[in-house]
Amino acid sequence: MPRPPNILWIVTTQWRAQACGYAGDPNARTPQLDRLAAEGLNFAQAVTPHPFGPFARAALLTGVPSPRNGVRDYFDPLPADARTVAHRLAAAGYATAFFGKWHLAERARDVPLVGEAHARQIVPAGRRGGFAFWEGFEGGFLLNDPWLHGTRLPEPVQFPGYQSDVVCARAWEWLARAAPPWFAVVSLEAPHPPYGVPSGDVKPRAAADLELGATVPRGGETEARARRELAGYQAHITATDTAIGRLAAGTAREDTVIAVTSVHGDQHGAHGLFRKGWPHEESVRVPLVVRVPERMRPEWAGAAGTMPATLLDLPGWAETWARGERWAPVDAARGQGISMPSVVALPDQCDRIWRGVRTPRRKLVLNADGTPWLFFDLERDPGETRNLADDPAWAEEIGKMASTVGN
Repeated sequence: MPRPPNILWIVTTQWRAQACGYAGDPNARTPQLDRLAAEGLNFAQAVTPHPFGPFARAALLTGVPSPRNGVRDYFDPLPADARTVAHRLAAAGYATAFFGKWHLAERARDVPLVGEAHARQIVPAGRRGGFAFWEGFEGGFLLNDPWLHGTRLPEPVQFPGYQSDVVCARAWEWLARAAPPWFAVVSLEAPHPPYGVPSGDVKPRAAADLELGATVPRGGETEARARRELAGYQAHITATDTAIGRLAAGTAREDTVIAVTSVHGDQHGAHGLFRKGWPHEESVRVPLVVRVPERMRPEWAGAAGTMPATLLDLPGWAETWARGERWAPVDAARGQGISMPSVVALPDQCDRIWRGVRTPRRKLVLNADGTPWLFFDLERDPGETRNLADDPAWAEEIGKMASTVGN
């Protein structure tokens, strides 16, 4: 049996799939992630099951979609008895560790989401998802000078520097000493707003120089806001890309699987919308790059870009790698379940509960009562410019897809 590999997940926040150099985004400067994509498998059709942080994080760690995993509301904590990938890999003999943003603790509703109140909140040892070593923060969206607490820091300590740099450096200290095999999750807030705060040594480019997608309305406040926010967003992407590159470079390629992804994207003005929670591609599609040791590279690697992967696949993949079993390809005919289990009452977020199914060719989104809201022919209309939900010519296909949408 081949030796089990180390497994490193690097999870970002609000980084949409298109915002990578390898994906063709003219605004993106991501040389480190581009290199990982060239060396590994680029799952270009990957989606988040839920385009909002807590729901997606709970699904990623448990392999169970929300709300079945216990997280229905934005403020719901991960249940204390939830079984995560950390529990399962620990049972397989792995040392487990988590670093960075948790966002799965019980959070106070009466304090600002941005700031030290949530950044300094203690996550009790029994509520850390089964990770043997844990060092992070609940939230706060402090992209600079983060507060960390955990296994070796009983009380929150503020660390100077750009958050992605700090968290990756702290993670590397542990990885460099850990006995293999180990499983580590490095969870970064960037490129989440506030986009206007400093992004390490990277200076934002002029907003007027950025290229906008075709579905961003021109000539008004939507365009102005999209340009303004994209300037900071892309700077944070470049700065975080550098931090990811440093961390990846320190791991032994022949012994470590590295998976880089995001919990959701951001509309950035596409279809006149901002932020996440929406069922559009800018919100639900995420980067997913996996670099494996050459001895583990599957024969189907060249087809990864067309496979309908989802964050829900990652826990099962990790268990397969840990057992030394053959990594099976994603079923090309499988639909990707996507949903928002509740309305998050924050500015710009989606205004309804919805559930749907996506394939690389089609996307159907249903309202909470099961009626069609959106249907797109992604094959011919990747920009989702024509909603076909009421088109009789598509009624039969819509009916068939609707029967596959989970509750």
